[in-house]
Amino acid sequence: MIRILLVDDHEMVRIGVSAYLQAQPDMEVVAEAENGAIAVDKALEYRPDIILMDMVMPVMTGAEATAEIIKQWPEAKIMIVTSFLEDDKVYPALEAGAISYLLKTTNAKQIAEAIRKTFAGTPVLEPEVTNKMMQRMRTGYDKPLHEDLTEREHEVFMLMAKGMTNQDIADQLFIALKTVKTHVSNILSKLEVQDRTQAVVYAFSHDLVPKQ
Repeated sequence: MIRILLVDDHEMVRIGVSAYLQAQPDMEVVAEAENGAIAVDKALEYRPDIILMDMVMPVMTGAEATAEIIKQWPEAKIMIVTSFLEDDKVYPALEAGAISYLLKTTNAKQIAEAIRKTFAGTPVLEPEVTNKMMQRMRTGYDKPLHEDLTEREHEVFMLMAKGMTNQDIADQLFIALKTVKTHVSNILSKLEVQDRTQAVVYAFSHDLVPKQ
């Protein structure tokens, strides 16, 4: 069962989305929040599998709430569901640690499927968001940045792209957690990205992840 925290300042949106998700056989809305500050408290209290986060809210924005939740709970999986695609909304949210970014115009069935994919560790981004991220990551180098990764860094990178946490990777490769963190830091530096989400976007945009 995928446990969900629903965050939106519009009560009718929460009622509609919650009703649809509760009807799914593999989903349960365990809590709701009407602003970012309450979202932080509810996220840390309930530790849901997925947090559906609105962007523009009173008290604390979705990006601010995302940053605070990730700061206190790095393993949180946050999906932005918003009406906005402006740079000043997209970049802060993803840089704060959100995994997926969808528009509210997305139909309910697609949102449910995106929740399942995000829960499995696969980012789901609006095409416009993917284009923005790729454009931001473009460089003048002829050689792809990932070719500078060592064999071990590439191995860690592929496990990151599968949605594994640092601890999962350490267990999989039988190496220390501190070593994994060092590899991740090196990977982010070599790919010229700011966080794991951007690294995963890089992996998918360069077709480095095997098709399932």
